[in-house]
Formats: sequence, C-alpha cells, structure tokens
Amino acid sequence: MSQTTDTLPNRLYSVAQVRELDARLIAAGTPGFELMQRAAHAAWRALRWRWPDSAEITVLAGRGNNAGDGYLIAALAQRAGREVQVIAVGDPLQLQGDAASAFNEAQAAGVRVTPWSSGAELRGVLVDALLGTGITGEVREPYASAIRAMNESELAILAVDLPSGLCADTGRLLGEVVRAELTVTFIGLKLGLFTGEGPDRIGALVFDDLQGDAQVVEQSAYAAVRLSEAVLPKLAPRSPTAHKGSFGQVLVIGGDLGTGGAALLTAEAALRCGAGMVTLATRPEHVTASLVRRPEIMCSGVESTYALTGLTGRADVLVIGPGLGQAPWGRSLLSLAPQCRMPQVWDADALNLLATGAVELPSDCLLTPHPGEAARLLGMTVAQVQADRPAATQALAKRYSCSVLLKGAGTLIAGPDGRLALCDRGHPAMASAGLGDVLAGVAGALLAQGLRPFDAACLAVWLHAVAGERAGEQGRGLAAVDMIPAIRQLLEEQSPCRM
Repeated sequence: MSQTTDTLPNRLYSVAQVRELDARLIAAGTPGFELMQRAAHAAWRALRWRWPDSAEITVLAGRGNNAGDGYLIAALAQRAGREVQVIAVGDPLQLQGDAASAFNEAQAAGVRVTPWSSGAELRGVLVDALLGTGITGEVREPYASAIRAMNESELAILAVDLPSGLCADTGRLLGEVVRAELTVTFIGLKLGLFTGEGPDRIGALVFDDLQGDAQVVEQSAYAAVRLSEAVLPKLAPRSPTAHKGSFGQVLVIGGDLGTGGAALLTAEAALRCGAGMVTLATRPEHVTASLVRRPEIMCSGVESTYALTGLTGRADVLVIGPGLGQAPWGRSLLSLAPQCRMPQVWDADALNLLATGAVELPSDCLLTPHPGEAARLLGMTVAQVQADRPAATQALAKRYSCSVLLKGAGTLIAGPDGRLALCDRGHPAMASAGLGDVLAGVAGALLAQGLRPFDAACLAVWLHAVAGERAGEQGRGLAAVDMIPAIRQLLEEQSPCRM
C-alpha cells in the first residue's frame, strides 16, 4: 500500500485550499461524516498493511476533526478484535459536529477512553490523531508532552493526515513534532509534507482521495505541482539532419584558483546533456588539466572581461558562478554578464556577488541558490528561509523577475509568473560537494536546447534528483561526476533523441 512518489497525485495544496476542497466535496453531496469514515477506513487499511500482526493499538486523540478520525480508527480496530485504547489529550466532551459523532461511535463499539497524563502507558502501534492541519502557532501543553512521550516510546507511529506539530503549508517544525513511521493523508497532498522538515517526519506516505468527486477536484485551486514524469517538460526528438549548431553553445564562466573543478563539472554536465557546443572560460592555469579531462570542451584561459567578450559574443546560453570566487577576477567576469542578452544560469558565487548589490541581474535568468545563498539574497537568516521555503522561493522570483530553483529537501522552483513546482525525489548520498555544479550545467544544456528557464529548471532538478537515487544505491561516497552518466541515461529515457 505504500505509494512511490510517482504514483502520488501531482497537485500540492495549502491548508486553506484543502479545507476549501473538503467544503466543496461536502457541498457536492458527500456528507462530512462520510468523508471522515472513509478517512478512518483508509488509515485502518494502511495500519493493517504495515503492521499486520499488531495486537495492540493506542490512539492519541485531540479535540478536532483529526481526533474524529482517530476515534473512528479505534472503533474499527475494536470491532476487528484488537486491544484498543484511546488516550484523550483533548477533552472528548468538547468535541463538536462530526468529531463528536465519531466519539459516540467509538463509545458504542466499546473502545476504552482514558484522559492523558504524563504517566500514560503507550502500547502497540500508536495512532497520532492529535492536531492534524488545525494547528496555528507553536504546539502547547499538554500536546507537547504527549508528542514527546510518543517519540520517546520508540513504538511504531501512524500519523493521521500529517504528523502533529508539522506545519502543513511549509514543513516547519512547530515545536514538538511527531516522528511517524507511516503517514496517511487525505483529499489533497499538503505542500509541507514534501519540503522543509516534512520529509524527515512523515516516514512512508500513503494518499487516499476519499473517493472525492473528480470534477470538483479538477476545478480546485492548488499551491504547487509535484514533479513527476507525467508533468515534466520534454525536449523534442532530433531531426536526422541535426548538427551541433542546432542545439546551442553554452558558455560556462568560473573556476578561480583552487576551484577549477567546479566549473569543469558544470561544463561536462552541459556537454553530456546535449548542448551542441560547450566552452569553458576559466583561469589560464586550469586549461591544460581541463583539456586532458574533457577535450570535447573548448577551454579558454581568461584574465579579464576583454578576453571574455569574444566568447560571450558566440554563446547562446551563459552559466556563471561555479568556482567563480568573490575576488577581483570573479567580480570582473561577472560584471560582463548583465550586458549579455541570452538565457543565463546564475549559481554559487554569482549569487553571493548579486546579494552584495555589486551587479544587476539581466532578464531571462535562472537562479539556483541553496538556503544560505537565498538568505543572503533576501537579507534574512537561513532559519527564516527554511521556515517557509515556498514563500522564500517565490519572494526571490518576484524580487529578481526570474525563475528560481531553491535547493534542499523538497527542492522548489518558482517562476516570475507565480508558478511553483516541487521535486520530492533524491537520495541522502547526494549530500556531497559538486552536485550543485552539475545541476547548473544540466540546466544550461536544457536552455540551449530551447526550454524556457522555469521548464529547464523543473526538468534539470528532476533528472538530477532521480539520477542521485540511482547513483546513491551504492551508498555513501557519491562523487558529483558519478551523477553525469546517470543523468544522461535518464534524459534519453525521458526525452529520446531519435523519433
């Protein structure tokens, strides 16, 4: 029953949008209590699938509709002959509407309900039905103590809709947060499940649409698109008469003394992802080593903007920043970029120099910051960026009128037109130097082959993340160069070269 990411829906919702969708489904003829019952059945199925031998179940219930789901799960488990207890962290007598009806059903089934206390005994599989999406602000007592006890118990935890204490919109930790082994979420996928700290807290993810009216769902507003093969942009097949001039010339600028490998990784990734020609403008000291490593890349040693001008005149796409540094050499070369009227990828130190105000950004650009670079560009802390990654990405896109790719768990891509996309693929082995340089080169190659910056960013980050999954199967020690063959193979699978 656990779903792989590419079998999940592609739409991601905010809390407000899910509530609106829920209201529209009810208005279309599905009673709210019926939706709650469907949610309980979905969670109960998932629990039995994950822990088929579980004889004991402890439901921790709050005081909203999330608690109502929990009481109905308890009733189903009780009727199935399991040993069930509900620990009421929220007073069940304060429940209203459908949640109150769910409590009554649990009582009718003979479920034992006891009030929460710090000495409460937790047994079997724990069902987190405490807070759901209804939380606003930091988790308060007694919920914080209950969540802490759940996490410290080391028992298996199923989270209903999302782990309690996790912000459904941003993936931010609102104080104490449940660390689930399995999360069963309903109606619409919440954005916060996939970015920020969400991926570290949800465990395996199961989605159930509760048999919602497909037409109502199709017409509903959503916050972002989750990238999958079904929605990715594609490169067109190549004509039999194609030649290298048909697919653009990428100029990579970077590689100050001591960081020459960064720019070379970018150039090699651009070459392997189909750019017709790739030129590397770097320190003269790096030319020999670069030609030995990859003779197909035209490598030029440059000391000034004068030497660079002839190269920019022949380029179709510019990728600047990997290994560029912030010393006079790098600042000088970057100063030429705003004068170049072509699609550009700004990465690494190009972003750090942009944040100082020393240079202006040209139009038709793609920025590829990690959270630290995004924080400098926005004049805030890394913690503030990470607390609301979607808002930070969109703020950068608006400020610079460009497309932005914010790296990290649940990488986000924002367009200047307000579009937002998320990539939930990847592997922990990708925590390694140089992978961002490869990503910049992939994006540059896709721009050279005709994709617009937002689309190039979406396809590049998906290729990069899924290639990381493949290369990461061998575990720790993944080198950036290991990614390039896997990315090339994936691109061929996704956008075949031949018709």
